[in-house]
Amino acid sequence: MSSNLSAAPAPLSLWPAPRARGPLDATVHVPASKSLTNRYLVLAALADGPCRLRKPLRSRDADLMIGALRVLGAGIEEVPSDDGEGRDLRVTPLDRSAARDSLAVDCGLAGTVMRFVPPLAALLPATVHFDGDPAARVRPMAPVVTAMKDLALDVDDDDRGTLPLTVHATGRVRGGHLVVDASGSSQFVSALLLVGAFFDDGLHLEHVGEAVPSLDHIRMTVETLRQVGVQVDDSTPGHWVVSPGTVRSFDVIVERDLSNAGPFLAAALAAGGTVRIPDWPVETTQVGARWPEILTRMGATATCDSGVLTVTGTGPVRGIDLADASELAPTVAALAALSDEETRLSGIAHLRGHETNRLAALVAEINALGGLAEETSDGLVIQRPVAHGGVFHSYEDHRMATAGAVIGLAMDDVRVEDIATTAKTMPDFPHLWQDLAATGGE
Repeated sequence: MSSNLSAAPAPLSLWPAPRARGPLDATVHVPASKSLTNRYLVLAALADGPCRLRKPLRSRDADLMIGALRVLGAGIEEVPSDDGEGRDLRVTPLDRSAARDSLAVDCGLAGTVMRFVPPLAALLPATVHFDGDPAARVRPMAPVVTAMKDLALDVDDDDRGTLPLTVHATGRVRGGHLVVDASGSSQFVSALLLVGAFFDDGLHLEHVGEAVPSLDHIRMTVETLRQVGVQVDDSTPGHWVVSPGTVRSFDVIVERDLSNAGPFLAAALAAGGTVRIPDWPVETTQVGARWPEILTRMGATATCDSGVLTVTGTGPVRGIDLADASELAPTVAALAALSDEETRLSGIAHLRGHETNRLAALVAEINALGGLAEETSDGLVIQRPVAHGGVFHSYEDHRMATAGAVIGLAMDDVRVEDIATTAKTMPDFPHLWQDLAATGGE
């Protein structure tokens, strides 16, 4: 299938992915969830009193959200955690009545910032300009922009449906019934749900179009809203009704990032041995909760005891037919590229609109290392494993970089371009990965 992926740039820096020389035996402490951290930050900025996020993620995406909310007027202060192990964030909410001069928000390449913050800005008497990295200017924004215009808001995007754009707001949004096509990203729904309680008439959001991808992320948004006192009715599929109300101030411990745990857990299959992730939640809305089931199907064993998830790989990687893997797909594809069996991933067409076109990027990089992968209309087929090392391009995408690291764990001479891009959600990834690989011996 053809793709619109541009040619990978000349390598900026190459990181020699460490090869495991024996079975792993590692315990890895992963940082907090980016998805939850940024949702809590938005809600804290709107709360009816000060809030505290305990041990949240600090990464480029989280820092971009913090920066955006500070520009809008929220107070966000880093303070020591009570146990002395880590840092918390103390948030003073926005004064929504205060007039602002013209403001500018840097979205970087963070989808949550570029999609969640413009509707939030509409709740303020302000003019706010949004822009980001060059790659952000091609990420889909049209459903959010169209929805805001349908709410009678003044949004200037030159009818591009992408960044840059400017929101000219009065601080009042009437709300009511709103139709949106969220088939390109669940974030289009979450962006509006997060602020719907502050619309005069609340919000009745209706999705039209093909199936919404990553429904787990919308469930995360709904449950987070309920946790802070917002009434949301999602009993009718494709409809979300948010009642007018307020966000109750909160003090919350942010869950660990289960999606970012994925490459480390996958390492147990890629190299053999055992990897443990502490603080695995009993119940969660994170899509990464699927890892035990996915990795078991691919040949591992997985157990969870006293909050520690343990994954052990003792044999070859098995092929899999997997639907709706969402952001887990790059790691699954990397494992599949180490298997002699075919893997089919479906229901992930929306990954073409992420930090890069992840489907085209995965095909290009797996095939460049001697594997055989191809795009389908809504996913990937990996038919032959990689055969040799080489450069694995990241395309400024953190999940591409970690996919390359997984392959490099089992294949000599894999060099990942720009491993620093993992700072988007996991700044310590290179160090943690080196330590993981070292447990496999020399």
